[in-house]
Amino acid sequence: MLKALDMNSEEFKTEKAKTEKFVNKVVESKGWKFNEDKEIVDTIIMGLTRNKILYGKRFCPCFMVEEVDGKFKSTDDRICPCKPAINEEIPNKGMCHCGIFIKGDNK
Repeated sequence: MLKALDMNSEEFKTEKAKTEKFVNKVVESKGWKFNEDKEIVDTIIMGLTRNKILYGKRFCPCFMVEEVDGKFKSTDDRICPCKPAINEEIPNKGMCHCGIFIKGDNK
C-alpha cells in the first residue's frame, strides 16, 4: 500500500529540491530547454517528485505506474528523461510527451 504524501513535509520539500536539480542537469546535458509554460514545468516536477518518493524512481507522471513481479514499472518504462523523449519526441516533435522539455537551439 502506498503512503500518503504531504507536499508540505520536509521529505517532499527535500526531494523536490533534488528533482529540480535533476531536471536542470538533464536540460544542461541534453542541450534542451524548459517549456516556456512555467505551470507545466512545475506540475511535472511535482509529479516526478511524487513518483520518486512513492516508487523510488522519477517515472514520468503522465503514464501509469504498476507493480509487476514486485517491482514498479511505468508504461513504456517512462523514467525521466525517457528514451522516447530522447530518441523521438524531442528531435521530431520539439518536446517530450509531458511537455517539461523542449528542443534547444543546439539540438
